[in-house]
Amino acid sequence: MLDIVGVPVLSDNYVWLAHDEASGETAVIDPAVAEPVLAAAAARGWTISQILNTHWHPDHVGGNAEIVAATGAFVTGPAGEQAKIPHIGRAVAEGDEVRIGSNVARVIDCPAHTAGHIAYAFEGALFAGDTLFAMGCGRLFEGTPEQMHAALAKFMALPARTLVYCAHEYTQSNARFALTVEPDNEALVKRAEAVDKLRARGEPTVPFSLAMEAATNPFVRAGSIEELARRRAAKDVFRG
Repeated sequence: MLDIVGVPVLSDNYVWLAHDEASGETAVIDPAVAEPVLAAAAARGWTISQILNTHWHPDHVGGNAEIVAATGAFVTGPAGEQAKIPHIGRAVAEGDEVRIGSNVARVIDCPAHTAGHIAYAFEGALFAGDTLFAMGCGRLFEGTPEQMHAALAKFMALPARTLVYCAHEYTQSNARFALTVEPDNEALVKRAEAVDKLRARGEPTVPFSLAMEAATNPFVRAGSIEELARRRAAKDVFRG
């Protein structure tokens, strides 16, 4: 099993450190910046050996160069965005596998937020980048509602106990929007209340389970591509 630690950076990003005790290998997922990530690893006695990128946006790859310079880490990223990933050493796509020690991840193509976005599905842990958030999904910067619908379906086909490690703390805003869609969803109401308490204490709301998303996420629960598209368009202009 991986030991996974979140490093909060910038205004609302999470960078994830995933450590395999048996091999001593440590991967960093989507490093927006380098310094706090290197410090978090050093504080635990971990040496970063690889970087896994989900997509090309600067707040996901901005720390690549400095981490590579400091550690010699090997960079893996999406084949569809290879030219945009700093220091990429291996380009992967759906069906490929990635390892951290003995822990094997299946690469999932999930274009929607960006044209070549991928996710890494380990046993019990999904590094979803900016595709799936707690009670939300990513903006469609380069993709389509059809692609997002397909991507979410792939994720929801994973075991319900799977924990999702997304890249942003968007949960409170997502919960408020979700309540405008399903105000009578009891599970959603309770989750929104719990999220408010966590954030009031400055605590993270990530990771979260796919089971929880099935019960409360309005994009996962959309009955059609058209409904998802309407909800995504409404969320784009939502202020709450």
